[in-house]
Amino acid sequence: MTALTLHLAGRASAGDRPVFGPLALDVPGGRWTCLLGPSGVGKSTLLRLLAGLSGGVRFDGQMAASDGLPLAGRVALMAQDDLLLPWLDCAANVMLGARLRGLAPDPARARALLADVGLAAEMRRRPAQLSGGQRQRVALARTLMEDRPVVLLDEPFSALDARSRAGMQDLAARLLAGRTVLMVTHDPAEAARLGDRLLLLTGEGLQAISPPAAAPPRRVDDPATLALQGRLMVRLMAA
Repeated sequence: MTALTLHLAGRASAGDRPVFGPLALDVPGGRWTCLLGPSGVGKSTLLRLLAGLSGGVRFDGQMAASDGLPLAGRVALMAQDDLLLPWLDCAANVMLGARLRGLAPDPARARALLADVGLAAEMRRRPAQLSGGQRQRVALARTLMEDRPVVLLDEPFSALDARSRAGMQDLAARLLAGRTVLMVTHDPAEAARLGDRLLLLTGEGLQAISPPAAAPPRRVDDPATLALQGRLMVRLMAA
């Protein structure tokens, strides 16, 4: 799978209200870019635009992939809420995308992905029978089932406790290796652990922040990662 570099430049508005911009966002191919910033500056809007979901937002500018081809059909979006359908079991939820597109599902691949996220024994359970962390694992498997070169993550682990969140970060980093990932997060610790590239979005635009030298996912007790976490928090509080 070719690692795509993404570029977005322009501004967005909802009616007469500016949402963000003008700004220029570059997302390097095959790496994790973590996007932080205070609420209301347009982080989730950026993800939705890249995913082709304008939601009534007008975008004036350009979006492009490094190969010059349209992004449509090459992007998977994993939202903060797991969005599992309660009447379907885990396997059926993982195969939901194919069914919605009128395609034949691939049960063998769904089973393999559920095994990859540690849910081989729970694939026939429904969402109400799962813990919050297990539900997020199903959502991650569903995202992987789409097999897209670009993966957009909108605070997908924010509802989990600290231990479960760290485990999901490690799992996602392993299973999404080699893909182009853009992750919106409000958690400086998460960004410091996972980001190959770190960006802070404020009302004044985008600022790049240097990550630690260690490759992600970084150890939770790594001194450089902890120091960066503190610097990011200071920057967020100032924003």
